[in-house]
Amino acid sequence: MRSGILAAGNWLIDHVKLIDGWPPQDGLANITGQSAHNGGGPYNVLKDLAKLRAPFPLAGLGLVGDDENGRTILADCAAHGIDTVRLRVRPGAATGYTDVMTVRGTGRRTFFHNRGANAQLGPADFNFTGVSARHLHLAYLLLLDDLDAPGADGRPRAAEVLARARAAGLRTSLDCVSENSDRFQSVVLPVLPEVDVLFTNDYEAEKLTGLTLGRGDSLDRAQVEAAGRRLVAAGVREWVILHYPEGACAVGRSGEVHFQGAVRLPSAEIAGTVGAGDAFAAGVLYGLHERWPMERCLELGVGVAAASLRHPSCSEAVLPADECLALGRHHGHR
Repeated sequence: MRSGILAAGNWLIDHVKLIDGWPPQDGLANITGQSAHNGGGPYNVLKDLAKLRAPFPLAGLGLVGDDENGRTILADCAAHGIDTVRLRVRPGAATGYTDVMTVRGTGRRTFFHNRGANAQLGPADFNFTGVSARHLHLAYLLLLDDLDAPGADGRPRAAEVLARARAAGLRTSLDCVSENSDRFQSVVLPVLPEVDVLFTNDYEAEKLTGLTLGRGDSLDRAQVEAAGRRLVAAGVREWVILHYPEGACAVGRSGEVHFQGAVRLPSAEIAGTVGAGDAFAAGVLYGLHERWPMERCLELGVGVAAASLRHPSCSEAVLPADECLALGRHHGHR
C-alpha cells in the first residue's frame, strides 16, 4: 500500500533579517536580528510535516549545490527523518537562497531571491520508478525555470512531470509563487488538468481567475467560492484550496465548499508571516494523506499556520498536530 509524501521543487536557505522598518529608496533600516532557516515549498512542507510528527514517510526531490547551504539542507533533512535519495547535488550550481527582510513591528516581509540550482530542475530529474509515496507535492511553479518553460506539447514541462506522477499512482498537488506578472495564464493554467489538489492564496487566485476577492473586512466570500469553482472548471481534478489572512476555503469538483476561519492569534504573538502558506499546506496535506474530512484538514491547516507565525522563520514554531489543533481551539477562529 502506498504511503508518504514526496515533495519537489525549490530547495533553499532563507536568510531571515529582522529590521526596524522598511526604508525608502536609498534609505537605511537597522537589522535587529538575523538567522538562517529552511526555505522553499518542498523543504518547508516536509520539515513542517516532520514537526507535526506525521506518521508516514517523508521524502524530498530537487537540486542543491555542492556548497555550505546545500550541505546544511541535506543535514537538516537527515536530522528530521526526511529521505534525500532524490535530492541531488548539481555540480557547478549554487544552492538557491532568499534574503527575507521582516519588519519587526508588523511581521510583513520582502524577499530577495537567488534561484541557484532550482532553475535547472527539469523533467529528467523526476523518476518515479520505485517511489512508494502516496502523494507528490510540487512547489513553486513560476519559480522553476526549466519546469515553467514549454515542453514538446506546448504546455509547461511541469505538466509532463505531474502527468507521469499520476500515471505512476501518485496524487498530485501544486503551489505557485505570488509573482507580480502576467505569467499565471501561460504557466499555471495549462498545468491544472494534471493537478489533483491546487493550493493558492488570494493574490494568486485573483491572477488566475481575474476575479477580485477583497481583503480584510471587504473579503467577498462569494467571490472566493466563485474563484475556486472557476479553477475547478479550468481542470483541477479534486480540490482547489484557497487561503488568505482571514482563513481558507476548499472547493471540490463534486461541488462541496468548506470555509474555515483563521486562528485568532494575538498580534503580540506574531513574529513573522514567512512560511505560513507552506505551513497551512502541510497541515492540509497531513489530513488528506490520513483521509480526514476536508473540514478537519482545513482546521489543522490554519492551526499549523498560526503556530508558524510565532517565529520569524518558516518552521521553528510548528508543533505536533494535536497541539496545533489545540492552539486553534484555545484562541478560537475568525
